[in-house]
Amino acid sequence: MKRRQLLKTAALAGLVAAVYAAPLQAQDKPLKVGVTAGPHAQIMEVVKKVVEKDGVKLQIVEFSDYVQPNAALAAGDLDANSYQHLPYLEAQIKDRGYKFTSVGYTITFPMGIYSKKIKSLKELKDGARFGVPNDPTNGGRGLLLLQSQGLIKLKPEAGLKATALDIVSNPKKLKIAELDAAQLPRSLDDLDAAAINGNYAESAGLSPTRDAIAVEEAKGPYANVIAVRTEDKDKPWVAKLVKAYHSPEVKQFINGKFKDSVITSW
Repeated sequence: MKRRQLLKTAALAGLVAAVYAAPLQAQDKPLKVGVTAGPHAQIMEVVKKVVEKDGVKLQIVEFSDYVQPNAALAAGDLDANSYQHLPYLEAQIKDRGYKFTSVGYTITFPMGIYSKKIKSLKELKDGARFGVPNDPTNGGRGLLLLQSQGLIKLKPEAGLKATALDIVSNPKKLKIAELDAAQLPRSLDDLDAAAINGNYAESAGLSPTRDAIAVEEAKGPYANVIAVRTEDKDKPWVAKLVKAYHSPEVKQFINGKFKDSVITSW
């Protein structure tokens, strides 16, 4: 009888141990953070080492476009992503209904105008083909940069989401070619010039200070952010991830690796 009672007690103890062990095992599972290839991925590798000292394991998942990291976050395939600026995130939330929250600023990649055919925007001929990203916020960003150089004029109310349809003055009759942001560096042979996001320019070996013929102002609205599902924003690991990103080790890496082509935004 005593033996049977001992077996029951042991079985119950084992069940309780299994129940309480489950959350601990779940915490040991690495958090998946989505990034685009290039600087975002390189910086996150340093963040990974820093945050592991705080007991958080990261698995970095690289993407080659701007659309999939948010789709993966919404689907639960990622715990966070770090690749997009705030206007893009806000547009995605509005257009796709994502329940995301920005939890911390990261870096800014100044957008520049690049060309393999001209050395100055004054050399742009009438009817020249000018490339801009085909997503709403980055496309508008490219057009605003073009406007800042006096080559076009946009409707004042267009704001950050300006499109080619908002051009009200185009003296040189530039032909605006809307292409995937990642494809623009490889399309320079077919374009007269293009407005290229800093991360894709960096990945293609292009420098804003060395190669760009025009660059947007450093302090603009396009700071990149870390995004999480809103339901997760107050979880302890989120604060630890942001803290690690804002650490001196990460800032030192960014300043040493990317110099003036990437600006810290915190």
